Amino acid sequence: MAGKTISRLVRLRQTAGYTQESFVAAFAQEAERLGLDASVSVRQLRRWEREKPPPLPHPSQQIVLEAMFGVPLAEMEFNVPHHRVTVAAPMSDAGDVKRRTFVADTGALTAAALVPSRPGPRLGTADLGRLRARLDGLYQTDHTTGSVPAMTQARCIEDEITHALGTAAYTSRVGRELQTMLAELHGHRAWYGYDGGRVDEGRASCMEALAAAQLVDNPLLQISVLETLVLLAVKADRAWEAASAVENAYRLATRAGAGPTVHLVIALRDANVATHTGDLSGARRALSRAVSHQGRIHADAEVPRWAQFVGPFEVDYATADMYVRAEQPKRAVPFLRAAVRDIDGDLARNSASYRVKLASVLLAAGEVDEACAEMSAVLDVYSGISSPRLAGKVRDFRHAVARIDSGTARDCAARIRETVRGTAV
Repeated sequence: MAGKTISRLVRLRQTAGYTQESFVAAFAQEAERLGLDASVSVRQLRRWEREKPPPLPHPSQQIVLEAMFGVPLAEMEFNVPHHRVTVAAPMSDAGDVKRRTFVADTGALTAAALVPSRPGPRLGTADLGRLRARLDGLYQTDHTTGSVPAMTQARCIEDEITHALGTAAYTSRVGRELQTMLAELHGHRAWYGYDGGRVDEGRASCMEALAAAQLVDNPLLQISVLETLVLLAVKADRAWEAASAVENAYRLATRAGAGPTVHLVIALRDANVATHTGDLSGARRALSRAVSHQGRIHADAEVPRWAQFVGPFEVDYATADMYVRAEQPKRAVPFLRAAVRDIDGDLARNSASYRVKLASVLLAAGEVDEACAEMSAVLDVYSGISSPRLAGKVRDFRHAVARIDSGTARDCAARIRETVRGTAV
């Protein structure tokens, strides 16, 4: 309506991208995440937005509103009693506030969290949702087109988060979520270091990610970093570091009450370490644990995003790795075939990497024609993937197949050269 003043609450809601109906649903979700018995109806929201002054929300509703928008209730044009005002002043500025009043304020602050007194933009849960969607999208980018484009996206997200942490105003809960996302980003960068062959950079990112995950006291996030550290430590031939990472991951999983899927990932990394060191008995034990956990993942109520990639194909791949280490490539072949067959078709980079491994093992087993057929399937999708680790595997296969004197081998080597011309391979 022309000339009608839009209330502060309406502006906050619209800026966050909510309709009245979607706000009510988001409010309920946020209350659940905060562990509060709080809700709001569309009718009540309309009263808050229309009446001047609007009726005061209940204390639990106040906590949810402040968490969602990242501003104190008083800045939403509510008349807030003194004992419920959320402030962000140093304790030395409290003046001669009576102790009883101070204790009441402290209770409110503990529940609602502090809002830093900064001039920058306010961040609420809607902003977190947008950042979370972009962060989760890194998995899809990496699994489909490779770590190089994923790294570019990760740098942009990291810049945005660090800028927000340094300049924006937000509740402590929002700040904690931002720090958690930053820890996840360091974990992503650790993986990109592994995939890119930059082991020292990857290990440095692991250390940053571990420190950040410890600061927000997130054991599952620490486990996700440790499982990447295992791969980097194995690559750097630091078996003691890899074994220590596995041991700590087991300890954290017990502390967090982690489900079978997380334990499956740890068991697979345990098998990686044992295989690398030639402890084949230890590798078999770890793989037996992995199979046991795999059989129970249906009981997981919730699986962390970083662990959702794991499945039977990972167990098959690790089993094949053990046989390759034992110099029994023929026994490794059926497990690699199963891994290639069962891996999710959306995981293009992973699938290509598995097929190159199968091609290499087939070559070692003397199955040249089959090996070249598998490599041909990789080359069909190779141009759409930017992964230094995959490129290295293709390069190694080209060198191996070039030593074989057969028409099929020569044709395969020629196609590899033609496909990857102009790249580092």
